[in-house]
Amino acid sequence: MPPSLQIGQYAVEPAVVLAPMAGITDVAFRQLCREYGSPTSLYVCEMITARALVERDAKTMEMITFAPTEHPRSLQLYSVDPRNMGEAVRMVASEGLADHIDMNFGCPVPKVTRKGGGAALPYKRRLFGEVVSAAVRAAEPAGIPVTVKFRVGIDDEHTTYLDAGRIAEGEGAKAVALHARTAAQRYSGRADWTRIARLKEAVTTIPVLGNGDIFSAADALRMVSETGCDGVVVGRGCLGRPWLFAELQAAFTGAPLPAGPDLGEVGRILRRHAELLVDFIGEDKGVRDLRKHMAWYLRGFPVGSQLRRGFAMVSTLAELDDLIGKLDHDAPYPAEEAEAPRGRQGSPGRVALPEGWLDDPDDPAVPAGAEVMHSGG
Repeated sequence: MPPSLQIGQYAVEPAVVLAPMAGITDVAFRQLCREYGSPTSLYVCEMITARALVERDAKTMEMITFAPTEHPRSLQLYSVDPRNMGEAVRMVASEGLADHIDMNFGCPVPKVTRKGGGAALPYKRRLFGEVVSAAVRAAEPAGIPVTVKFRVGIDDEHTTYLDAGRIAEGEGAKAVALHARTAAQRYSGRADWTRIARLKEAVTTIPVLGNGDIFSAADALRMVSETGCDGVVVGRGCLGRPWLFAELQAAFTGAPLPAGPDLGEVGRILRRHAELLVDFIGEDKGVRDLRKHMAWYLRGFPVGSQLRRGFAMVSTLAELDDLIGKLDHDAPYPAEEAEAPRGRQGSPGRVALPEGWLDDPDDPAVPAGAEVMHSGG
């Protein structure tokens, strides 16, 4: 039986969540994933910085665009400061900007952790609890459920996920999600799914979602089976593969898995992605933004280097149509290569932290300059 997932008043069926990814999960990509997947799964926007939202930063306000068909509208917020988090959530609630708020405590990027944010913050148990509490209290009057996403910890010597799960549960979060890597791992190596199982044992009154190394529908089913988690969060696995959500929908409902698209169908999907981006930000910016997705869409297909270069430098819809016309539309789906790990992997490394960050996990002080970054990660 597929897991049933309830987040506040929202039934998430099947229990699949599109992870927020900087520069990727804009309104166009979310719509595309939703068109393939279930309209009642969750599709989360790019990370939004609480301070930038409160200050109505123009880029941030553009990033919280939702399509009329998106429901519930899922917004991920980042903050290191309980006051800023509370103010941002009150703004979301009073202006009806979103229906669900996810909180980011999983980002391993040095510019984030260096200020005590992202995956560094759960180490400061009291401060972490205060940030979660501020969001939950501000969201409660509007009936907006708050969920919390985090990593295993800073590194193998400083694991925080069990405490983070219990604290989030105690402060009123409606679900927690674990990316089963440490911040030091970044996106390298393998996610340790046994940690998801341990978190599921520790957090007993709210759903626990698993994230990390889901590159196929079979991976998602295996994660649920091995860990007992209540749902899956899919990130890099859907890069250039929005149809993965159709496969997940089928897998979780017991339907036959749809066949992977041939190259002609991928061309049509690329064109649809372009149309959605153009609707969102105009042809010039939209088609240029699509460039970052090209290598993922074409991965494993027999596309010559000259044609690949053309896709990587495309500037107009007319050019895109011309390039799509040159593809071998009958080239079959390269399943083995397509379902291998994709997206950034990189190498593990030391986590950048504020001076003295590890000295006292119960120090609730907000690090100096913690909130000066902009949205998107």
